Amino acid sequence: MELAPFSGRAHVIGLTGPPGVGKSTSTSALVGRLRAAGRRVGVLAVDPSSPYSKGALLGDRIRMAEHACDDGVFIRSMASRGQLGGLSAAVPQAVRVLDAAGCDVVLIETVGVGQNEFEIASLADTVVLLLAPGMGDGVQAAKAGIVEVGDIFVVNKADRDGADQVVRDLRTMQSLGGRHSAAGAWRPPIVTTIASRGEGVDDLVTALDKHREWLTRTGTLATRRSTRAAAEIESITLGTLQRSLAEVRRSPAIIQAAQAVAQGAADPYSAAEAMLRLVLADPAVSPRQPA
Repeated sequence: MELAPFSGRAHVIGLTGPPGVGKSTSTSALVGRLRAAGRRVGVLAVDPSSPYSKGALLGDRIRMAEHACDDGVFIRSMASRGQLGGLSAAVPQAVRVLDAAGCDVVLIETVGVGQNEFEIASLADTVVLLLAPGMGDGVQAAKAGIVEVGDIFVVNKADRDGADQVVRDLRTMQSLGGRHSAAGAWRPPIVTTIASRGEGVDDLVTALDKHREWLTRTGTLATRRSTRAAAEIESITLGTLQRSLAEVRRSPAIIQAAQAVAQGAADPYSAAEAMLRLVLADPAVSPRQPA
C-alpha cells in the first residue's frame, strides 16, 4: 500500500519468445542502450524451476555481468516455481517495487515459452516477441498463438540464413488480420537485430518509444494497466482460496463429505459448495503476498 502512490511511471516491457532466440543477450544489449540514454533500468529475469528439485539456476545475471556495477541498473533473477506462462507469481509485486524505486524502464525476461502462453501480455505495457531463424516455418509462425500478443517483433540472429524468411513469414501473418488489423490499431513493427554485436538495438529502442507514445496518446496504456490490476487481484484472490482450501480439506466435515461422495451417497457439487462455505466463513482467510 505504501508503494502505490509512487508507482505507475515506469515503462514495463516484456521480452518473450521460444528458448534459444537470445532473450538474455537481447535484454543485456537493450539495457546498455537505455543506460546510454540516461534511463534507470530494472530487470526481472525469470528462470525455470526444476520439476524434481524445485530449484533454479538463476543464471541470467551472468549474461548481464557488464551491468552489475552500474548503480542505474538493478537485476533480479526469479524462479518460476512451477508457474505457467513464463513468469513467477511474485513478478507483479517486484515490478511495483522497481517502479516505485525510480526505474524509468522495467524489463521482464520470461522463461522460454511456447505457442499459447500469454501471461506476459497481461503484465507488460509493451510485449517484445523475439524470434530467430530455425525456430519453425511459415505455417508454424501463422499458427503460433503467442504471435498475437506481440507489440514489437524482433528477429534476432539476423546474420543467420533464414532470417529474411522469418521476416516474410511475420509480414504474411500480419496480412491475415487479427487484433492489430482494426482501424487505428497499433501495427507491430518488425525489427532485425544481432544482439550479440549490438546491431539493430537502437531501432528496437526507437520502436519501444513509439509504442509508449501511442499507448499514452490513445489511452490504451490506462486500459492495459487497469486490466493488469484486475488480473493481479484475481490471482491474489485465487491464491488465497487455494491456501485456505488446503487447510479446510483436512476438516472433519470435508472428510465426511468426501466419503459420502465416494460411496455414492452425495454428489461432488454439493460437497464443493460445502467446502466453499467453510472457506468463506473462516476469518483467517486473508491475502498474503507471495514469497
